[in-house]
Amino acid sequence: MLSARAPTAYAPTKTNAPTKTNAPTKTNAPTKTNTPVTTTTPAKAPAPAEPPTRPAPAAEAPGSTQSLPLEPLTHPDRTLAPTAEQGLPRQDVRHFSLVGVIWDDPDVELHGRVQVRTRAAATGTWSGWQDVDTHNADHAADPDTAERTSGRVRGATAPLWVGDSDGVEVRVRADAGAHDHRVEETARGPRTVTAGSPLPSGMRLELVDPGTPPEAASDVTAGAARARALAPTAEPVAALAAVDASAANAGLAPFGATEIPELTRSQTERELLTLEAPELTREQRAKPKIGPRPRIVTRRGWGANESLRERKFVYTKKVKAAFVHHTASGNGYRCAQAPSVIRGIYRYHVLSMGWRDIGYNFLVDKCGNIYEGRAGGVAKPVLGAHTLGFNTNSMGIAVLGSFGSTKPSASAVKGIARLTAWKLGLHGANPRGKTYLKSGGGNLYRKGKNVRLNVISGHRDGFPTACPGWQLYRKLGTTRSTAARYQGR
Repeated sequence: MLSARAPTAYAPTKTNAPTKTNAPTKTNAPTKTNTPVTTTTPAKAPAPAEPPTRPAPAAEAPGSTQSLPLEPLTHPDRTLAPTAEQGLPRQDVRHFSLVGVIWDDPDVELHGRVQVRTRAAATGTWSGWQDVDTHNADHAADPDTAERTSGRVRGATAPLWVGDSDGVEVRVRADAGAHDHRVEETARGPRTVTAGSPLPSGMRLELVDPGTPPEAASDVTAGAARARALAPTAEPVAALAAVDASAANAGLAPFGATEIPELTRSQTERELLTLEAPELTREQRAKPKIGPRPRIVTRRGWGANESLRERKFVYTKKVKAAFVHHTASGNGYRCAQAPSVIRGIYRYHVLSMGWRDIGYNFLVDKCGNIYEGRAGGVAKPVLGAHTLGFNTNSMGIAVLGSFGSTKPSASAVKGIARLTAWKLGLHGANPRGKTYLKSGGGNLYRKGKNVRLNVISGHRDGFPTACPGWQLYRKLGTTRSTAARYQGR
């Protein structure tokens, strides 16, 4: 239960669009301090918040984000600069399950350590300090693209799944030597000047409640009809966007389906001739090399609030390569919670980080379940925001979890192999082969350079990053050979 002693906080409300508003309204969100709290809800316009126990009306989409500005922390080490450590003291907050830290400039990296402690809502027990992955800038849209230059994008850590919680404490400490040093010419000669803060400006703690999926309708059309009845003079954005997302998978599953069923090898080959007929080579027509289509949970299946993302779909030409990632969100989830984890990451990517949609094209949980990521159709070459500089003509697959020292499950590795055997097979790509991608810049290679990569690559193959974690990266050889076998190679 939330504390009744907490003072009222000031909460500017964000709208459904991936932009922030500055209209402050008061809310009764309980905190032990007077820290301002920004609440992200999918409401159409700012409105005074009701007590947290109020059930959401049927027209409202689930989930919310509390955004708390970080403050300088006092520290016994007086040699630290005043802004070398920021955070928030332990305090009560509304329920959340996923945390991350964002800041103003996406081109500025956080050189330091971010740690959080959370209180389990069910037991009232506080966790120990948990590290949040700060190396997240490489998961992004390509430089100079409309998504990257929208003016909404913010710097951010990776999100961390902590489970249902109602209390939080955070500390962010800059690495030693994180100050920006420059040499200035003066009348007395050159001198070294320490400029700016060692930590990014505008840091905020994002507390994401993924909510629960909206009540299922008999189909998406019924949902759209209900939305029109609730707001006859306004476009039912969420319902119509859900129609679009479902229609993008037409031909693969019934309209409004929560999953796309798996097919046999022969069924998949027949489907290939239907989906990709104009672009197939003579060899592909004669002897298709494609793995059986796996079962895929649709966005409707994991409960995506379609009003959060941008309505338009953006495509690339084809899928020549697959980049494997880990979400770095921790391994403390059950497979039944995976849809909630994905809803949390989706909300964090769009409303906290300012992206147009979730960045990954697909996600895989520890049980090997495969989920549709960015909207636009699972069989189509949807442009993602997953591998900085290499999003064009590729797809991004993220395994839910952190795999620096933890081994991925055999089911997750098999899920990647099944997915890549099918999706790469749609475009005639050999999972054991090599391909060339043109760098968009911002990574290991200059913009415009043609880079030879494995058809199934790890994120670290295109960027100086630990992603997808060593324990998952070392499994990619097995993934390539298994996927090729599924394709009949």
